[in-house]
Amino acid sequence: MLELVNQPEDLKRLSVAELEILADEIRQFLIEKLSVTGGHLAPNLGVVELTLAMHYLFDSPKDKFIYDVGHQSYVHKILTGRKDQFHTLRKYKGLCGFVKKSESEHDVWEAGHSSTSLSAAMGMAVARDLKGEDNKIIAVIGDGAMTGGMALEAMNHIGHEKKRMIVVLNDNEMSIAPNVGAIHNYLSRIRSDKHYKKAKEEVENILKKIPAIGDSLAKKAEKIKDSFKYLLVNGVLFEELGFTYMGPIDGHNLPLLLDSFQQADKVDGPVLLHVVTIKGKGYKPAEANSQAWHGASPYKIESGQMLKSVGPPMYTEVFGSTLIELAEQDSRIIAVTPAMSAGSGLLKFAERFPNRMIDVGIAEQHAATLCGALAGEGMKPVFAVYSTFLQRAYDQVVHDICRQNLNVAFAIDRAGFVGPDGETHQGVYDIAYLRSIPNMVLMMPKDENELRHMLKTALEYNDGPIAVRYPRINGLGVAMDEQMKPIPIGTWEVVREGAGYAILAVGPMVQLAEQAAELLKPQGMNVRVINARFIKPLDEAMLLQLAKERINIITMEEGAAMGGFGSAVLEFYANKGIYGMQIKPIGVPDYFVEHGSIAEQRTEVGLTPENIALQIQAMLPRKKVRA
Repeated sequence: MLELVNQPEDLKRLSVAELEILADEIRQFLIEKLSVTGGHLAPNLGVVELTLAMHYLFDSPKDKFIYDVGHQSYVHKILTGRKDQFHTLRKYKGLCGFVKKSESEHDVWEAGHSSTSLSAAMGMAVARDLKGEDNKIIAVIGDGAMTGGMALEAMNHIGHEKKRMIVVLNDNEMSIAPNVGAIHNYLSRIRSDKHYKKAKEEVENILKKIPAIGDSLAKKAEKIKDSFKYLLVNGVLFEELGFTYMGPIDGHNLPLLLDSFQQADKVDGPVLLHVVTIKGKGYKPAEANSQAWHGASPYKIESGQMLKSVGPPMYTEVFGSTLIELAEQDSRIIAVTPAMSAGSGLLKFAERFPNRMIDVGIAEQHAATLCGALAGEGMKPVFAVYSTFLQRAYDQVVHDICRQNLNVAFAIDRAGFVGPDGETHQGVYDIAYLRSIPNMVLMMPKDENELRHMLKTALEYNDGPIAVRYPRINGLGVAMDEQMKPIPIGTWEVVREGAGYAILAVGPMVQLAEQAAELLKPQGMNVRVINARFIKPLDEAMLLQLAKERINIITMEEGAAMGGFGSAVLEFYANKGIYGMQIKPIGVPDYFVEHGSIAEQRTEVGLTPENIALQIQAMLPRKKVRA
């Protein structure tokens, strides 16, 4: 059946029974293809019938399908002409793992962060109405993403304006990790009440029989109806926000889905269609542990064994184990994360210190201000967050933490390139956006052992906010010091002596810098390599010494070149009025680097030993040629 479907119009020729066969084939297709490429398996197995129903009844791209986050759009990609490209999924120059406008006219909104879909839907609805068009707008948002403040802001606006659209609440009780919070509990109560529809109808029938004797009695009847609604009608939160609530319905029952969409399409105003799905549906390992299978590495289909590379622990693991050690010694340490307890390496911390582990759900802004208040009360909060998600709390970092100079420790994971997740998740902007904020200290380790010392440094620092950023890669396998010691703030270290030229490298770039220096050794060049572990403050004494020796400098950072570490070095020398040195900053250029392996991304932007060696050779004085 899948061979017959290449575009959405092919789908409309099938019967409902054939759609159900197609659903099974799509699941098998996803299981087979992702076993090779890896990818977001569990989320997509859960939305097969839902996506089929949408494309069966509506007319994409005229009708706009907006996927929150976008990692659950694989079925949408299959149905819109891209199934033959799935062997390239999340590979360099291949199919993106998220919605991508350049791939298809059916991809109308790009997102890798959650909770943006409803604001986008509102914008499209306003534009549609102003242009006098009649297209449908369907936004698909998960119950985890619904906890994001932006989603609630959008619902408030949509309900007030009464814009016509369908919001599909894909309720699988999960985001990446299990959901937390009052909204999650509210949806759980709705899911568990199978009799609310009948109760609602009975109450309304009783009220209709009350004779309307004057306006006064009519108003009282309305009040009685409202009170019964609060008592018996699930979805009242959405109703009060101005939505017509429908559900909950079985998201794997195609006839019911089709009927529900048709009913929702008749409503003149916003509808919230509450669809309950099973994350990982149809593949037992993914159903049993949907958190582990949210974003899967390649795996063996029969056993469900993931094929992970063997090697030293990842920086994330080292962070988690080190934080436990430090928390054993200090009861004031509290871990805070926005729905990323597993991704940030905090599951064991949560087991060991359940009262000192706070998962706020998808709410980075709230998490940041919460950490500020905890610090203000004498606690030692550690905000464990991906670099790309910390962007969402920028105002709170500036206004609530740095401005008040509060002792919040930021553990910034996925700093630098992130590989297959690509441009929406690249952690290459935090250096530029954090170093410009007063009171912030920013550091990055050259290896996993130094990460341990930096965490010790951060939690003993008492003069304001401090951040340690670390990459999404395995460590180097270096020996670990038994005793952690704080590193003097703003100090660098020379890891390789040399003269004439120096590479100032940040984090994993130190290893690449040493390789570049080794490449130049046969040419008689002795290049100094410096571990610039503090991005802010800079090691001014060492910079002045480099100037005194008239050493030419290359800076290396896996971060945005504009406003980054290299810019800081240039600013330092400019402000000191020091000239006569060659300084070449190398970082990520001014464009969004797409998905691929980290090695391919580094090669694309010139962060390789070979390119660094060439850049140093280009600094050599040229011999004058006589005419």
